[in-house]
Amino acid sequence: MSTLKAACHLHSDWSYDGKWPLPKLADQFGRRGYRVLLMTEHDRGFTPARLQEYREACTAASSETVLVVPGIEYSDAANIIHILVWGVSTFLGEALPSAELLSRVTAAGGIAVLAHPARKEAWKQYDPSWARHLLGIEVWNRKTDGWAPAKTAAPLLAGTALLPFVGMDFHTARQLFPLATELEIPAPPTEATVLACLRSRRCGATALGRPVAEFLPPGWRRSGLRAVEFGRRTAARTLRKLKIV
Repeated sequence: MSTLKAACHLHSDWSYDGKWPLPKLADQFGRRGYRVLLMTEHDRGFTPARLQEYREACTAASSETVLVVPGIEYSDAANIIHILVWGVSTFLGEALPSAELLSRVTAAGGIAVLAHPARKEAWKQYDPSWARHLLGIEVWNRKTDGWAPAKTAAPLLAGTALLPFVGMDFHTARQLFPLATELEIPAPPTEATVLACLRSRRCGATALGRPVAEFLPPGWRRSGLRAVEFGRRTAARTLRKLKIV
């Protein structure tokens, strides 16, 4: 077994708002030491035929050094609950109710992770009964949460066996950040071995090179990151105002 670094929750230009093509993603993330890309294209505009084309494109973008694993980020009709799905070769449909989607994922033998609970206060709509269909919950999403984990995500894990996940929610280079999923897996990886690794829970989320669990409880690490994130957002707002002026 080897420990391989995966980047989770990535969008390419197959998503309506993604910017980078799959080959560029594979090249740039490979240069940063990632061996696996866990893709999550938006469901909007996908069809069964388009998903098959996309799967073929992921295979074509893969190489001996980087494996591109196809996945879809499904959203409900209100665009509040988002669920990351891998290991399902058929397109499940747009705007499905979350409970129905999760049931379909389970029936198809797929893997599901609740994405960015802090976005649009999705955590308030979380149903604990979904836990039996989920592998984990995204506790740190670079695009939504910034440089610190979400305040509202970790409590959803309490009393469950769900795993904490981290995701860049990559659309552009602005979301590059040292978040990773470490996979205990034979090298070279394949889609089948990556999925088996996730299903068997031989994986762990890291941030800044440390287990993400170290940043979730109250303490100096979390407080320090939140202070840095507050400063980053304040500076960003100031710069935006200056550009307007």
